[in-house]
Amino acid sequence: MKTVPTVRLADTADAAALPDLPEEIQLALADIVGAAREGLMAMSVAAGLAVMAAMFDAEISQVCGPKGRHDTKRAAVRHGAGRGSVTLGGRRVAVSRPRARTVDGQEVPLASYTHFAAEDLLTEVVMERMLAGVATRRHARTAEPVSEKVSGPQKSVSKSAISRRFVRQTETALAELMARDLSELDIKVLMLDGEYMAERCVVVALAITADGTKVPVGLWDGATENKTVVRALLADLVDRGLDFDDGLLVVIDGAKALSAAVREVFGDKALIQRCTLHKRRNIADHLPDKEKAWVDAKLVRAFNHPDPDTGLRNAKSLATQLQKSHPRAAASLREGLEEMFTVTRLGLDGRLAKTLTTSNPIESMISIAKATNRNVTRWRDGQMVLRWTAAGMLNAERSFRRIKGYKQMPQLVAALKRHAHPGTERIGAAA
Repeated sequence: MKTVPTVRLADTADAAALPDLPEEIQLALADIVGAAREGLMAMSVAAGLAVMAAMFDAEISQVCGPKGRHDTKRAAVRHGAGRGSVTLGGRRVAVSRPRARTVDGQEVPLASYTHFAAEDLLTEVVMERMLAGVATRRHARTAEPVSEKVSGPQKSVSKSAISRRFVRQTETALAELMARDLSELDIKVLMLDGEYMAERCVVVALAITADGTKVPVGLWDGATENKTVVRALLADLVDRGLDFDDGLLVVIDGAKALSAAVREVFGDKALIQRCTLHKRRNIADHLPDKEKAWVDAKLVRAFNHPDPDTGLRNAKSLATQLQKSHPRAAASLREGLEEMFTVTRLGLDGRLAKTLTTSNPIESMISIAKATNRNVTRWRDGQMVLRWTAAGMLNAERSFRRIKGYKQMPQLVAALKRHAHPGTERIGAAA
């Protein structure tokens, strides 16, 4: 029988007994193999701290020269050590850093220490955990396990410290979203939707460019999804460079305020497509359960008919059929009915038409944004709602793919241009 050798974890004595190694390396190995008993992460942390200390010493030696050697030409001298802290595993860890001063008494900054002491990485870790649903009071428990030597003096893991960092980061996210330059984006589709968060209505805008890329471009806060709020949002988009001269398709959920604001800001250059799914749900809300199935089946056939005129006639016929028995459902169907067939009138079909006749892309983004704030127990004000929503929108953007049917986008671009400049094609043909 073949004997399998057993594996034994080395200890500090084993490290010290290693032959033919410099004393400094033996001491470093002693610390590392000792940390290995606490786990792989602890060993990695010990190794990292040893490398970091070596980098500090190397930089000091480069500035001041070798230690213990007299040099009349040196520009700086060692000046003991100072206490500092570096970012490690989502926490601040105390370290000792060497110091140096120039011959005229000026402090010499250590580039390596400045790099490791930067808080950007820590702030990113806090942001990621908060967006993943980790409560502020649980950050210390979700941090990577490290050795007792490191986790003992750790800082910046308290509930208040985490909260302050997240507030700063979400303020940055909101400012970034609201300041995006839209002049460089070839936006052809704008999706608008309103969502109630913390008893406040947040109107969100998602742009789709000519190549099918989705880009969150704005949000606005208001008590309700009214015309004034939406108009302010759209005006802000125009101020930031949204170009609609060659036509724009605006997809909305069906709210009258959205439609009115779009016409006021964009005029005849914009075409409105109402979400067919919202329309079907709204009509179903006015019907008894036994009537919902056959009505919805007729609506689907009407909205998906390849001939928009025929589809519109079928939808109007259904409204007439419902008028006597379910007048509210009939009224809901007639409201904005012409705008249910805008995409079909533009000559689009297939996957792109299916994508643009619903508000699914923007609703998907909003659902991700809402998932990030599920741990909020008290909303302080509207600014907090905007900060969290903006952070969630940018978080959703990282997982965006181009819309389904994006290869048909040139067809949409050409159709919008014909709509915006109706005489251009005839003039070109005559020439």
